[in-house]
Amino acid sequence: MKLNPFESFLDCISKTPLQVIDKKLPLSGYTPIDISNTNKDLLNFDVSSSSDWENYIEEFLKKQNKQVAYGGYLEKRNLYDRSAYFKNLSEDDKRNIHLGIDLWCKEKTKVLAVLKGKVHSFNFNKNHGDYGPTIILEHKIADYNFYTLYGHLSKNSIQNLNVGDIFNKGEVIAELGDASVNGDYAPHLHFQIIKDLQDYRGDYPGVSSFKDLGFYKQNCPNPNLLLKIID
Repeated sequence: MKLNPFESFLDCISKTPLQVIDKKLPLSGYTPIDISNTNKDLLNFDVSSSSDWENYIEEFLKKQNKQVAYGGYLEKRNLYDRSAYFKNLSEDDKRNIHLGIDLWCKEKTKVLAVLKGKVHSFNFNKNHGDYGPTIILEHKIADYNFYTLYGHLSKNSIQNLNVGDIFNKGEVIAELGDASVNGDYAPHLHFQIIKDLQDYRGDYPGVSSFKDLGFYKQNCPNPNLLLKIID
């Protein structure tokens, strides 16, 4: 697929993978996971239960003999139906297409700045099914200004944070939260690239409706352009 200029810029920032979680978890310990509405395994447990989700992820990783399950960009998910925060009247308006990459691993896993940047904003997004504690970094490289979002963090991650704080590439910025604070999910990082933040602070849509997908695909390019997890 041909990349647009911004996507090409992101892809060229690094020829090697950029890590966004603890470097002690090597890429050889990563495995892809499908939690789209076509995965029939999701019919075998209560998808409204964060503890059932955690058990499912743990068993999946155990079977694969891996430590991190990843994936989800532009994945259509029924998972969000459990939350009134995402429900809409029509199928075209329902926000169920995922705009970031999720990395499913253990609670308290360290989260890293994917690139050098400063804290643009942060927030505790408390809605059921929302991000929970969230950090947004602002990056300025060459002629581009863009943002990266880190969601589903621990409350400790934002307690001593200040707008304008600088983090270097690979520096620890946070840790993953548990279901009691992270929007009621199994522990994972939601990582997203955002070109135009549109005046949001500490938050930005992480799922899109089909109706709005054209805009969000342009504004939130594939995080794999930086992470380079997926071949």
